[in-house]
Amino acid sequence: MSKTACRKALTKTLLEIAEKNKKIVVLTSDARGSVTLNDFAAALPEQFVEVGIAEQDEIGVAAGMAACGLIPFVCAPAPFLSARSLEQIKVDVSYSNTNVKICGVSGGLSYGALGGSHHSIHDLAAIRPMENMTVLMPADAVQTGWMVKKIAELETPVYMRMGRNGVEDIYTEKDVSCFEIGKAHLLKEGSDITLVAAGEMVWYAKCAAEMLQEENISARVLDVHTIKPLDTRALQTAAEETGYIVTIEEHSICGGLGSAVAEYICQNCPVPVKILGIPDEHVIAGDSPEVFAHYGLDGAGIAKTVREILNKQHREEKK
Repeated sequence: MSKTACRKALTKTLLEIAEKNKKIVVLTSDARGSVTLNDFAAALPEQFVEVGIAEQDEIGVAAGMAACGLIPFVCAPAPFLSARSLEQIKVDVSYSNTNVKICGVSGGLSYGALGGSHHSIHDLAAIRPMENMTVLMPADAVQTGWMVKKIAELETPVYMRMGRNGVEDIYTEKDVSCFEIGKAHLLKEGSDITLVAAGEMVWYAKCAAEMLQEENISARVLDVHTIKPLDTRALQTAAEETGYIVTIEEHSICGGLGSAVAEYICQNCPVPVKILGIPDEHVIAGDSPEVFAHYGLDGAGIAKTVREILNKQHREEKK
């Protein structure tokens, strides 16, 4: 398996579609290097805007461009883009329903070694409740490219969050050709429990399911690449057929994917839900794989949680 950074797939695909559609413009806030926008800026300077370290202005400018009929993609590091410009996202994009595509790069724990100021583990909680917003998290580079093309066709606001580092290839171009925004992808069938994941965590959920398969534990894996609108039909089916859901996310356990899933499940088809993510505490610093392992978000950690859940269920059934 090869690894490719989703941010590189983002900018490569943007260049491909912007060459054909002159309405597409890209904005960044002194981040063309970290977002990998140098090739785009060189090839299409008339469709590229560098606003400097001014994320709030960046969103306002993008909203104005959208009002003039352009299709702006705002590409910048997620920890700053989602926090510094939150009011502008709320008022200029969400409330005003402007056609702005906000691409948060280096989300989650991508900047793990730089500590809390560079962690982006609250962005989904802040942006998900906003009206008119579509919220997406690609699992790999191929899915990222597919998403960029799809959201360019939408006429509504989007927040797409991805990591910084290379991720394992999960999908092929043929796989994603039948994907839909708003529809979860069933990555692996299973009957004992369902693992619901998004973004880079999809790979770790897949690894955990493969480990568990060797122990005759059948874990279903759902790639919920669209956090909003949530695919409630896939969740309901999973709840009814497996009876237990574990969500896995590179985000705080408060307000992200797990919260979205629990909100639906508890009101419509109550089954136990375990939320795996970053706990509500001061987060350690370190390379993202180290932090994932520390919080039980790698394949081994997820598999361990599933074993504990099923063993507890078995003990209770024997009482």
